[in-house]
Amino acid sequence: MCDQLIRAISQDGLIKVSAVSARDLTERARQIHKTLPVATAALGRLLAAASLMGSALKEEDASLTLQIKGGGPLGTLLAVSDHEGNVRGTVEHPAVDLPLREDGKLDVGAAVGNQGTLTVIRDLRMKEPYVGSVGLLWGEIAEDIALYFVESEQIPTACGLGVLVDRDQSVLSAGGYLVQLLPGAGEETAEALEASLRAAGPVTELLKADPDPEALLRQALPGLPLDVLEKRPVEYRCDCSRERMERALISLGREELRAMIAEQGGAELTCRFCDNVQRFTKEDLEALLASC
Repeated sequence: MCDQLIRAISQDGLIKVSAVSARDLTERARQIHKTLPVATAALGRLLAAASLMGSALKEEDASLTLQIKGGGPLGTLLAVSDHEGNVRGTVEHPAVDLPLREDGKLDVGAAVGNQGTLTVIRDLRMKEPYVGSVGLLWGEIAEDIALYFVESEQIPTACGLGVLVDRDQSVLSAGGYLVQLLPGAGEETAEALEASLRAAGPVTELLKADPDPEALLRQALPGLPLDVLEKRPVEYRCDCSRERMERALISLGREELRAMIAEQGGAELTCRFCDNVQRFTKEDLEALLASC
């Protein structure tokens, strides 16, 4: 089945939940950026988190960006989601390779680092985007996302994210969930949720057994009556185009365009999200210069 995202609410109105299966989009990111396993896992987790958070945006042209600068060898990680949960992303150093942890798992925390920040940017197509950030404590991403909601938005949140990489470095399963308490939920509800999520086990194993994100929620929160609000397909989607790249060139200014024409006789631009390459001849640049 294709990647899917589900949003739901408990029937008592006290708990908001969402989950996403992201194997295909994470595999697409791996192929584009040629990531090694620990980079695949880190970027895949961030893409799943961005999809979950972006799908909550109400404005059609809105977008959400997650940026992690953790001080680890992967460098900066970036994921962008539209309001439907479709995502794109990058990792600065995709070829990082680290030894496995003692438990045999990929050491995402060490690769990301915990000496920096997680920044959340919501662009609601207003004058200024909303920007919030928290200091990283773990670098494992899911825990840092939960911390962001608690510290920046005062929403008690549990987040689970995971990427399972096969021996051939392809993605076996990927995705995650967000579980958030709404006003009126008490300590007893929070403790019951925590116990259920702990007992459910790793996200990757649940998705490997059944890639349906609704099944993920049912297994992670057994006995919790849910009303499904929506369920939709999601994908790795880049909105780059030749027209956007033309605008980027024009934004450099007339002097820079003249220098490109004189020194290079053309230009070649590559999208950092999807590796789409657009070539501009001397004549193309002269036409852009004339339009400035």
